[in-house]
Amino acid sequence: MTIISWIILGLLAGAVAKFLLPGRDPGGLIGTTLIGVAGAFIGGWISARWLDHPITKDFYDGTTWVAAIGGSLVLLVAYRILFGHSRD
Repeated sequence: MTIISWIILGLLAGAVAKFLLPGRDPGGLIGTTLIGVAGAFIGGWISARWLDHPITKDFYDGTTWVAAIGGSLVLLVAYRILFGHSRD
């Protein structure tokens, strides 16, 4: 995958994660993209390390998307645990 496809994957995975866990998180479009891209890396690492299912580099692979969204959810939950309700 190219850098552009990683950014698109991250934006969409971050948006799905924020949709599944609504709340008042800072960042907007850029924050969502960063959470998604970092979540894609975390999800791919978790999938390859502990689930023994390596992630392919194909943009249209369902496993890649599930790992990216799952990693984004993990990252979003960790952010909320560490920083709590910082926008109250």
